[in-house]
Amino acid sequence: MARSPDKMLHRLQKESFGYFARECNPSNGLVRDKTERLAPSSIAVTGFSFAVYIVAVERGFMSRSEALKRVLAAVRFFAASPQGAEPDSTGRRGFYYHFLHMEKGTRASACELSTMDTGLLILGMLVAREYFSGATGQERELRERVGWIYRRTEWNWACNRALTLSHGHVPEKGFLKNRWLGYSEGLLLYVLALGSPTHPLSRASYRAWTRTYQWKRVYGYEYLYAGPLFIHQFMHAWIDFRGLQDDFMKEKSTDYFENSLRATYIQREYCRRNPLGFQCHSELSWGITACDGPGPCMRRIKGRKVRFLGYHARGVPFGPDDGTISAGAAVASLPFAPEIVLPTIEYFLKTEVGKRDPCGFAASFNPMFGDSTPQNIWQSKYNFGLNHGLLILMIENFRSGLIWRLMRNCQPIVKGLQRAGFSGAWLPSGKVSH
Repeated sequence: MARSPDKMLHRLQKESFGYFARECNPSNGLVRDKTERLAPSSIAVTGFSFAVYIVAVERGFMSRSEALKRVLAAVRFFAASPQGAEPDSTGRRGFYYHFLHMEKGTRASACELSTMDTGLLILGMLVAREYFSGATGQERELRERVGWIYRRTEWNWACNRALTLSHGHVPEKGFLKNRWLGYSEGLLLYVLALGSPTHPLSRASYRAWTRTYQWKRVYGYEYLYAGPLFIHQFMHAWIDFRGLQDDFMKEKSTDYFENSLRATYIQREYCRRNPLGFQCHSELSWGITACDGPGPCMRRIKGRKVRFLGYHARGVPFGPDDGTISAGAAVASLPFAPEIVLPTIEYFLKTEVGKRDPCGFAASFNPMFGDSTPQNIWQSKYNFGLNHGLLILMIENFRSGLIWRLMRNCQPIVKGLQRAGFSGAWLPSGKVSH
């Protein structure tokens, strides 16, 4: 007998929520990047946690008071933590270091000030500001502090005298060479930066970014190309792009939601065709994205050499692909194509991938690296907060549209979309100041 889809999805959300219940430091709200014992906090995972707590309240996994307590602890920490070039700093010019020590909240592993991870942190704060809209002193404090943190972020500084945003800055070396160019989750950054009331980017920055897009035809589908599946998912965890069009999408007579739907079908078709002959790729087993892997190493498998990767951004259809799949990545495409995702979830739940992990699905798996028996396929020994956060939010947007509804009322997001040239669907019409 087929499982009840709603019960199945509820179970996946609850099990994934266990990660955030266990991997949070309640005194400062920081959430660990992964379950490795000494792993630092990731500011992106912490940002996802705010939205996860909101879902947890609505689904009965957590009380509203506990969720508010955790979010407020984090917001207070980020508002008060030192910004500057000092060794014990947590950030600079409104941006935060990618990884922070769980207890002290100081920079970990000489990492960079990360524009993307700061953006995900702020997105989580903005969702929390919309949800905790009550008149109590704590909820008012949360909203005021979030507004102050967002206004402090110097987006124009992060462009380093160019139109497009840098990936980040390392105090010892300066800005990173890579910029947010080419279609990616960077769309979220540009929306946040254009919506800023204090340090906004111009629409010219957004145009400079979209000019680097690649439109491709794959397996009969035309779409805005990005290889890893997560790129087609991250923006939709936060913003309802159904029916919204910028200039690029107007020219193509589509939108970003439809684009992600096509990318999802391309993922499944690639695994159905299985051009590299990997054991786990099939019409029901797909999810090629940025994830942990069994490498880096080279092994001879059934007479051929296979290069296995470690944590890497795998992609479709042009690779890299070493036979590693993330079941959670397939789940996160649920809002786009439930007709193909729900059968895949059912399939994964019947396998070892869905049976052995306390947080639901293992982060990633690769049968070719083990001895090919169901009990001994390679699975990542860690859980990753980003995987579970994305899964929870995308399931919830499919089930209720909760995060999408909250963000439709978020004025920085509305203004950022309008300044980028978006129109249609739920966006208010009319002129917007630039």
